[in-house]
Formats: sequence, C-alpha cells, structure tokens
Amino acid sequence: MTAVGAVRNYFSELWQAWNQFWFSPTDPATLSLIRVLAGAMLLYTHFIWSLDLEGFIGPEGWIPVERMRELQTMPGAERAQASVWSIFFWIKSTWLLWVVHLFALAVFACLMLGLFSRTVAVLAFLFAVSYAHRVTPGAFFGLDKVNLFLAMYLMLGPCGARYSLDRLWRRRRGDDEKTEPSVAANVAIRLIQVHLCIVYLFSGIAKAQGASWQAGTALWGAVASYEYQSLDLTWMAEWPLLVALLTHLTVAWEVSYCFLVWNRFTRPVVLLTAVAVHGGIAMFMGMITFGVAMLIANAAFLSPATVRRWIEWRRAEG
Repeated sequence: MTAVGAVRNYFSELWQAWNQFWFSPTDPATLSLIRVLAGAMLLYTHFIWSLDLEGFIGPEGWIPVERMRELQTMPGAERAQASVWSIFFWIKSTWLLWVVHLFALAVFACLMLGLFSRTVAVLAFLFAVSYAHRVTPGAFFGLDKVNLFLAMYLMLGPCGARYSLDRLWRRRRGDDEKTEPSVAANVAIRLIQVHLCIVYLFSGIAKAQGASWQAGTALWGAVASYEYQSLDLTWMAEWPLLVALLTHLTVAWEVSYCFLVWNRFTRPVVLLTAVAVHGGIAMFMGMITFGVAMLIANAAFLSPATVRRWIEWRRAEG
C-alpha cells in the first residue's frame, strides 16, 4: 500500500503542477505588452503591402488568384501547401481591394492601441491569415509565421486589460480601475511560451543536421552574403575559430532554450542571448522586422511584475 500511495501522490502532485502551470490566474500585463508590440508589427508589416498592393494582393498580381486556385487542385505536397483560404481570393475589383486593405490596417492599429481589443484581436488574426495565404508561396517567411502565432494567441486572453484605450475608457466611465488576474491571460502566455520553445528546438535540430553548421562555417556564410549583409563583417574571415564558436553556440542555445528558459536562474542568460542573437540578425543581416518580432515573442517570458515595473515606473514613483 505504501508504494501504491506514493505513486498516487506522485501523479496527484503532477496533475496539480499541470493545472497550476496552465490555469493559475495571472496579471495580464505581459499579454497586454505583447498586444501593443505585436499590433505595431502587424500594422507596419501589412502597411508595406500598400507600396504595390495590386502586385502583391490583387487578383492579377504577381501570383494571380486563378493560379492559386490551380495549385489547390494539385496532388501531393504542393496541394498541402496550397489548400488555403483568404478573403482576397474573392475580391475582384481594385477599389474593393483597397477598402478591405485599409480596413485591415485600421484593425491592426486598433489592436496596437487597445481599442475594442477582444473583437479586433480576432479580426487581426483572420486578416493576417488572409494576407499570408494570398502571398503564399512567394513571400511567406519567418516574420509572417511569428506574426500569425502571436495574433492567434492574443485572441485567447484579455489582451486589452492594460495599456489600452479600452482601459482608459473604462476608467473615464468610473469603472473599477483594478485589473484582476486572469486564467485566460495565463493560458495565452503559456501557449506563446510553449510555441516559442518548439520553434527554437526544431530550428536547432534542423541546424545541427546541416553540414555547414556541423563544420562551424554557417555563420560565415550568413555574414558574407551580400543579399542580407547590412554591415561589413568580412573581417571575421580572419577569425575562423570565433566563427566556429559562435556557430556552435547558436545551435546549442536553440536546442537548450526549451530546457533552460523555465528555470529562474538560467532564464536571464537565455533571454539576453536571444537579444544578442536576434539583435545581431536585425543589425547585421538586414532582417530587422524578423529580429524584432522574435524579441516580441520572447517577451512572453517576462513576468507581469517586471513589465509593470518597467512601464508603470512613473506611476509607482508618484
């Protein structure tokens, strides 16, 4: 009976830990911060389509809608990639295309500002998916994938509970200013965290299987490419050991991210490394938006207390 009782207690404690991890109410400060930052990124990245809207999104654009429909009927792997939906598949006129596009930009702006947050969070995700599916397979990159998973999880929690026009409006009406902890906020943040861990783990595993990563030369191939080069780092050719070290450290960091980021002692090191890696990608390889988007996702590991201390420090001083 002692052994049976010990096993029962073990699984009981495991179940309690699982419930506590997912369903403990938490301050929505972190989720609200991600809403502001992700909303700004969605607004900026989709505004860029305006520079050639008909070419990118129009029915007769670089990849015509009819061609996209043809891809949907193809068998095999191509069909798996092309079996998508988008509101832009049904838009035939230029004026309606612009009306929908401007409305989508207004939705992203409202998400950033926190106006009608719960409603526009759903609309923002649907619009982001529509844009991504319309430009597939020509222009669907890591940035779009990060935008999409952040937009998806923002739908699940009270992302406008703080740092929003919604909250200012509630205060103006005399509603209780106190923001209660929320289970939904915790679920949304946990999903972002777990999703990010999976992204890094499989990215690291894929890199570890590449010949250039195993040889320690992958970083040199990245910094020496004129396609992505923002700053001249060709001086690193004289430091092959440094290149190899940074290459292997990148793989080790990505693979170990999902294990080390949960420990409160190793988390600061992991997150500072994320700032260095993605900041380096943004500064030296020209992929500024992707680097910033990944840092926004990493903000999910900031505690609500830390977020409030950084953002509300003036109020605290007062």
